[in-house]
Amino acid sequence: MITLKKLDYELAICKLHQTASIPEWVWQSSFYAITKTEEELSLVCEQEKVTPNPAMKQENGWKCLQVVGPLDFSLTGILSSIAQPLANNKISIFAISTYDTDYVLVKKEHFDDAQDVLTKNGFAIV
Repeated sequence: MITLKKLDYELAICKLHQTASIPEWVWQSSFYAITKTEEELSLVCEQEKVTPNPAMKQENGWKCLQVVGPLDFSLTGILSSIAQPLANNKISIFAISTYDTDYVLVKKEHFDDAQDVLTKNGFAIV
């Protein structure tokens, strides 16, 4: 059985121009993810830490479930096993993977429904 842990804070997903500097407020967050590509600089962090910027797109109101790990790299299908039942129930996700585990972000208005769906599909939520 896979165990998911609810994180206590609301997250924001932000997009800046690919040449932008990482804002100082990111480092104040307990949870953050930074991804830079040729097209964008994408940030995920605690919503309350974000300082709005007219040059930045910002999507607020995300809650997070952490897959309790660490997970071995040889494991397959974990993220898919979470995403599929949510997709079947019209609940979209934003996924983040780290070296040790995965994080699944769900809009806060769908978070209770997501937990119900996942519990019915054999996941333990703590």
